[in-house]
Amino acid sequence: MTVTVSMHFVNELFRGVPESEAAREGYLARAGISPFLLTAPHGRVTVEQFATLYRLLVNAYDDETPGFFARPLRSGTLKLLCLSVLEAPTLKVALHRYTLFFRIVLDDFGYEYRVEDGLARVALVEHRPPAGSRILVHELMLKLFHGIASWMVARKIPPVMMECAYAQPSHSADYLYFYPGKVSFEREQTAIYFDAALLEQPIRQTKKHLGAFLRRAPADWFYVSFEDRLVSHRVREHLSRHLATSGSVHDVARALHMSVRTLSRRLAAEGTHFQAVKDEFRRDFAIQALTRSERPLLAIADELGFQDLACFSRAFKGWTGNSPAAYRRASASLLQSA
Repeated sequence: MTVTVSMHFVNELFRGVPESEAAREGYLARAGISPFLLTAPHGRVTVEQFATLYRLLVNAYDDETPGFFARPLRSGTLKLLCLSVLEAPTLKVALHRYTLFFRIVLDDFGYEYRVEDGLARVALVEHRPPAGSRILVHELMLKLFHGIASWMVARKIPPVMMECAYAQPSHSADYLYFYPGKVSFEREQTAIYFDAALLEQPIRQTKKHLGAFLRRAPADWFYVSFEDRLVSHRVREHLSRHLATSGSVHDVARALHMSVRTLSRRLAAEGTHFQAVKDEFRRDFAIQALTRSERPLLAIADELGFQDLACFSRAFKGWTGNSPAAYRRASASLLQSA
């Protein structure tokens, strides 16, 4: 999974669980995240690193939503939630049980849903402000629903639209991959919309599949490729397989059976453009390579199609605010201190 996330997710995760600087650095080290990234401009970590940090805090606080709410959700809550919905005949019945579950276990937060104009709308309900970072709580609790719902019916549920009850954050470019679909901000509630016909889908998972699903949480909920629906995801998938030999806009347009103009128009409709998608992929690939391998910088630069190391270094610093050498040194320092 060659995907990274903004340090927003890491920094805000600590908001609900105040720790000393030394304790925070200990959690970060165990997750393979260098503390220097906490203050790095545009710093990013891999989805796996964030998921590891999340699980560490869950275990340390015996709270599966670490510090999000006034009442902790003790270890095993997510398993009980999944068991309560797995016996439902359809997603519609499962969704009713899902909302009821949170009504029982939490006083300050819940979900509600309704069907309107052929769309199912699932919204977050705040009875009082969350104890943790409000934006992070909204982001992760909506991903929790989307991840569980998609898993239950064994198919990716494509969001038609997402509404956010907060101003557009600086890391909103990530939403193209985490919440594919139209996104609007400063709305009354945070909500996700999908085709109401999917409510009649049968529940396809069983208890024997639950263990593997829980072990991978929350990594699998972050990025789900919708290359069958989103051109930006198709571009990214193509680059992941053919960057070295077929990475230009002309190459990609030809591979996707459309003109460059059509490709540009369709990416614009998704709120992005070719160079942005390519740079986001190369940035994520580079961060993965720098933090999880010992490949020389020159080899990484060459694999990403840069003419020389200097060009790669300038681009990487533009993407993250730091040089690739700084990322590599931070990772090496982390390993030496482990």
